[in-house]
Amino acid sequence: MYDLHGNVAEWCADHWHDNYQNAPNNESAWVEDNAKGSRVLRGGSWLHLPGSCRSSHRLSSSPESKSDAFGFRIASSV
Repeated sequence: MYDLHGNVAEWCADHWHDNYQNAPNNESAWVEDNAKGSRVLRGGSWLHLPGSCRSSHRLSSSPESKSDAFGFRIASSV
């Protein structure tokens, strides 16, 4: 975990919501029918202030947005 914070803000599958009211409680992504709606970015990046480089920090951005400060994590089950 120590090496993850501050590299890039990580794209998440969840669509943006202002709060967690009515969020799913089964660990599934919180998505809606709006394919062009804003998505969640988590964790902050080298471009953000140090206080933003934590897993609970959230940003919203259009799925078409591009930035050197945005990225994703490749994961695989073992």
